[in-house]
Amino acid sequence: MLVTVAYAMGAPAGGAGAQGAPPAWFNMLPLVAVFVIFYFLLIRPQQKKAKEHKAMLDRLKKGDKVLTSGGIYGTIHSLTQEKAVLIISENVKIEVNRGFISDVVKAGEGESEKS
Repeated sequence: MLVTVAYAMGAPAGGAGAQGAPPAWFNMLPLVAVFVIFYFLLIRPQQKKAKEHKAMLDRLKKGDKVLTSGGIYGTIHSLTQEKAVLIISENVKIEVNRGFISDVVKAGEGESEKS
């Protein structure tokens, strides 16, 4: 019984190019639409944010007040290509990877530069 139902649901006897069948590329449209949606909602904003973060890291200079991704506030004492030495208290300096500086803080306000 199951086999006869399968034959009944099969392609019409007219062959592969039956009338009314959509073209093969038409089946790819939902996949393309999903990719476009992912690009504009996820990929593009993430690339933009990474570009802004890199520009912020390139603008860092001695004396800037910064916030690390670990939540530590400090003032930049010295910079190298990969590391930053922060003063977090009197006579207390720490070295952090430059990429872990998440924001530059305006002097005296305690608010980020983005605000």
